[in-house]
Amino acid sequence: MKRLALMLSAAGAFVMGATALPTTAAALETVEAKAEAGEAASHALLDMFQVWGFRSLQPGQYLWRSVPESAGPERVVISLGDQLAYLYRGDTLVAVATISTGIEGRNTPTGIFEVRGKTPFHRSRKYDNAPMPFTQFIDQYGIAMHGGHNPGYPASHGCIRLPIAFARKLYGVTGVGTPVYIGA
Repeated sequence: MKRLALMLSAAGAFVMGATALPTTAAALETVEAKAEAGEAASHALLDMFQVWGFRSLQPGQYLWRSVPESAGPERVVISLGDQLAYLYRGDTLVAVATISTGIEGRNTPTGIFEVRGKTPFHRSRKYDNAPMPFTQFIDQYGIAMHGGHNPGYPASHGCIRLPIAFARKLYGVTGVGTPVYIGA
């Protein structure tokens, strides 16, 4: 755990208070990083209930509220178990959306990642030229957050599909280097 803390501190990008984000892909999928991302996902559901009450979202729905940029840097938290994505500014929940992640055998990776690149419209090179609007890549293998079909259960090849209107808004407020926590 101390080794992870040193690696995180060395990276220099601060997330959730004093936690820093590592920059190498291997460090992002460690047991410790996966545990931290899982904890962030569990905490996010509690934050959602605190902000919006005990609501459940239907596939393709999202909630968004105005939070000033001064609240802190953005970070995204993905809950694979709940099939929800959360946007924070500092420790303040800004938004939540339903998602569709990887199917069995093409699982969405877990751990701590960051937005590595963005493009407003991308087409998949692997899967029949499929459209991927508002794409934000999070690893070197092509896994991304993007707008797409959102049936309310895992249905992708590993990407995190977002409601298109949410993907557009998220794309507008995040940048390269924005942390993305993906928890089981």
